[in-house]
Amino acid sequence: MGPVITTVIRIRYGETDQMGIAYYGNYLTWFEIGRTEFCRSLSAPYTKWEKQGIFLPAVEAYVRYKDPLRYDERAHIKTSIREVTSHSIAFSYRVTPEERSRLAAEGWTRHAFCGPDGRLLREPEPFYSWLKEISRSSAKEVV
Repeated sequence: MGPVITTVIRIRYGETDQMGIAYYGNYLTWFEIGRTEFCRSLSAPYTKWEKQGIFLPAVEAYVRYKDPLRYDERAHIKTSIREVTSHSIAFSYRVTPEERSRLAAEGWTRHAFCGPDGRLLREPEPFYSWLKEISRSSAKEVV
């Protein structure tokens, strides 16, 4: 499983519907926030990947909604690596409200390793080795 990185967000008014409940499509945006902070906290921000010609387009996404988030709630996005293959990486996410114990949503996204031309890359170094290493490392949580 590797490290789990927690990112805290606050649900903004524009992210909710008329009833003050978070719009379901925003969870993928929040997953992106968690994924970006996961890489940044482990010293490999996306900008570093892209400077070396490695891009991570999303190729699959899954979300299971459990208990809705509401306007002005703070939520924790826990992000970890789910799987690393020769052509892709999958991240897992768990979103929980700060003040309540119930899981709001969980899911995953898969991203292909691609070059600037959009062609699939196989085991792009040095990131591929780094990802394999941290995905095997013992689970730890960084907030």
